[in-house]
Order: sequence, then C-alpha cells, then structure tokens
Amino acid sequence: MYRKLDELADRRRRVEMGGGEKKIRSQHDKGKLTARERVDLLLDEDTFVELNPFVENTAADFGEAPGEGVVTGYGKVNGRPVYVFAQDFTVFGGALGEMHALKIARLMDLAAKNGAPVIGLNDSGGARIQEGVVSLDGYGHIFYRNSIYSGVIPQISVIMGPCAGGAVYSPAITDFVFMVEKTSQMFITGPKVIETVTGEKITTEDLGGAGVHSSLSGNAHFTSASEPEVLNQVRRLLSFLPQNNVEDPPRIYAKEDDGWTEDLIEVVPVEGTKVYDVRRVIDLIVDNGDFMEVQEKFARNIVVGFGRIDGQTVGIAANQPKVMAGGLDIDSSDKLSRFIRFCDSFNIPIVTFVDVTGFFPGINQEHRGIIRHGAKILYAYSEATVPKITVITRKAYGGAYVALNSKAIGADVVYAWPGAEVAVMGPEGAANIIYSREIRESEDPAATRAEKIEEYRRKFANPYVAASKGMVDDVIDPRETRKKLKQSLEMLKGKRESRPAKKHGNIPL
Repeated sequence: MYRKLDELADRRRRVEMGGGEKKIRSQHDKGKLTARERVDLLLDEDTFVELNPFVENTAADFGEAPGEGVVTGYGKVNGRPVYVFAQDFTVFGGALGEMHALKIARLMDLAAKNGAPVIGLNDSGGARIQEGVVSLDGYGHIFYRNSIYSGVIPQISVIMGPCAGGAVYSPAITDFVFMVEKTSQMFITGPKVIETVTGEKITTEDLGGAGVHSSLSGNAHFTSASEPEVLNQVRRLLSFLPQNNVEDPPRIYAKEDDGWTEDLIEVVPVEGTKVYDVRRVIDLIVDNGDFMEVQEKFARNIVVGFGRIDGQTVGIAANQPKVMAGGLDIDSSDKLSRFIRFCDSFNIPIVTFVDVTGFFPGINQEHRGIIRHGAKILYAYSEATVPKITVITRKAYGGAYVALNSKAIGADVVYAWPGAEVAVMGPEGAANIIYSREIRESEDPAATRAEKIEEYRRKFANPYVAASKGMVDDVIDPRETRKKLKQSLEMLKGKRESRPAKKHGNIPL
C-alpha cells in the first residue's frame, strides 16, 4: 500500500506542476500567476477541494497534458460555496480539448445542482488544434451550459491572459467579465489573421485589451491593474449577490442612522442646465457610501451598480448629467437593460434615479437602431418583478421618462424631489412650440417667451401635476430620500408578482 501511496503522491505532484518549472517561470516573467496560485488567491484560505485532477486527454501523441490544462474544484468565498475552474496556460497554452471541456462542463453541472456561483479564470489560446473537431464540440457543451444556467446561478468570467476564438464566447454569455490590464486580451481573430484578411495592422492590446473592452465594446464589466486586485474585486462582487435565483442576497447591516442625509440638499442643482456627478447622490444614499459600479468606463451617460440600503443589496441605475446631459443612447440602453435583467433574475430590488432629457438625437443613432435599443429598457423594466423604486431628482422628459421605470411600466413606488420637472419636453422647447404665435407677434418676444416658459412650468413641468394624477406617489425632501427608500424596501420585501405563462418573451435584441 505504501508503494501505491507513493505513486499517488507522485502523480498528484506531476499534475500540480502543470507544464513544469520552466513554463511556470515563463508565466511569472509575464507578470501572471499560475492557475493554482489564482485559485488560492480567490478562495478563502484552505477551502479549495480539487475535482478530476487525473483526467487525461485522448490525443496522447501530442504529449502529456497534466490535469488536462485546467484546474477545477470548489471552495468558499466570504464563507459561501463557489465552484471554480482555472485554465492552465503552462499546459498547451490553456487550449481547450475534449476532456478539458468535460471537466468544466461537469463542474458547471455541479454548481447548478447545488445552487452556487461558478467562476471561470480564463487563460486560453482557444480550441486545441491537435484534437480537431472534438475540441469545438467541447466548446459547444460549455456554451450550452452557460446559456441554460443563465439566471439560475451567477456566472463570472475573469480574463487573465490572451483569450481567442471560442475562448471568448463563453465569457460573453456569463453575467460579468473581469479583465486584467496589460496582460489579458479578448478577440475572435488575432492581429495576424486580421492583417492577412483585411490588411489592417494592430497590436493585441489595441485590438482586444482591457481598455478597449471596458470603454469601447462594453464586453468587460470590471478591470484591475493586477491579478490579485482583480480577484479581490470578484470577491467583493460576490458579497452583493445571492447564491442562486431562489435565494436573496446576503444582508450586511451598516451602522445605525436615521436616514436623514443633509448633504443631499446641495448636490443636485435646481437649474436644469447645470451638471453634477450622480455618483455623489448614490454615495450619500447607500450604506457607508459603498457602491460597486458596473461598466464604469462604458456608456458613461448611465451609471449602474450595486449598493446596500439598510443592509439589503440593491441594484442602482442613474442618469449621469456629466455625460451627454444624461440622455439615453444605444450603448447606455444596452448597458441598462442587461443590468436590470440580471437584478430581476437574482431577486435584487432596483432603485432608479431619473434626471433625463430624453433619448439622444442624431442621424447616426437613428440609423444604428436607437428605437430597437431603447425599447430594450422598456421591455426590461416591464418584465422585471422584483421591487422597483424610482426617484425623479430633476428632469424626466418624454419617452425616456416612461422608459425609466415609470408607474405605467410597473414601478412600485415613485418619488420626486420638489424641483423635478415631469413633462413631454423641457419648458423652453415646449413654450417655443405651444406659444410660438404669441411670442412671434409680441412687442417684446424675449419677455413673452420667458413668461410663457414659466407658465408652462407652472401648469405642466412640476412634480405636483404628476402627483395629482397618481404617477408620482409622493414629493419628498431630498434629505429624506434614504429614509424613504428604506421604508419602501421594507414594505416591498414580501412582493409577489407573476407574469402570463409563456416559454419566454422576445426582447428586441
């Protein structure tokens, strides 16, 4: 038996060494950790349990692949179970083969059966060419599980090296994608292929680096400067999320307060043309100012992310007046819609702060499909059955007012600050249209226009008109916003709402 145990220890040691000391040194020289080092950093200390370490590939003629180039298992983050796989770049460049895929697929099945998040640490050159079509089939099994488990368990992808081809489609289906700056890239076809086909020359970083995907394509939700930092960000995100779609997020209470936030009185200028940073509003309202913004650098005219109010996780969406006056365009519509659907999938109440002039005008936006993209917001809010609360802080004009969680599309509670303007359009534009004749024929057109603007504001563009029609539940002192949100969330904690039975709807993708 001791001989057998020695053999076991030797086999396990070979698996744990991956591609060997030379390739491990090469990985470290690039500023990258090994697969096992990454797993240890992500999980709580001494909680990792490895699964299927001795799986072997079926293309032995091309050399050994210890552990099949991927480490799989389970452990804990913040004391809660998670399942994790980490591709090993020291073994065939992390390329995916038949048995590599089998290990990941089995892990995903276990995560779904046990109702726990699955986290993929991706560092792969794509399909293993040596195995031919079976490697492509392996990707298919993973894509299928990404899709059917979407909305069942949280799925998180961390890109930690160059990922190409099929290696990027699985992350794209998952809920959140993290990238490491300078050392991780994502692209379907690499620079050499692009140059051959189109003649365009570009570096891997400029083609698919973290900066590109966090600001231009929107494929990455979070970026960090180093691997330890990005893994710590994953741990932070998980603290806001439930384990699965039938549980609520963990409740983490902050210090006691009375919900009165004096600083809110000065944050939002009454004048509609003055800019401010809506993140300051959010920081003053969430517990301890702890707000985790999602896709911070992409579509910056809308701010989305997670915070807590009275210990309860909430998804927050807010127009950002600092960028494009907070107007909605194609990218912000996509960003907001997907965030709403994630929150609804995982029982996270949605709080929306509205200060919007409308959907952004322009020929480019119209021709690229702002109608279809904007409709996604309407669909996502209407479809959502979690508690939905809206606070109109300043402007709420036109179709954008309706789209941003108005009463008509299912808001449970709508509050407005006293300076809010709820109308078809701004008073200036409306007065020019409605009173154009009076202004034109007046002896003093400027004075008449100013008078008519105030008349329109008094008659239509104020929160009390909307409140008189039941479209606003209450007009509140800005300083008591946090208190009102706490009360509303407590009132809505037992909310139960169903939709007509159907296979699924057809969101305007």
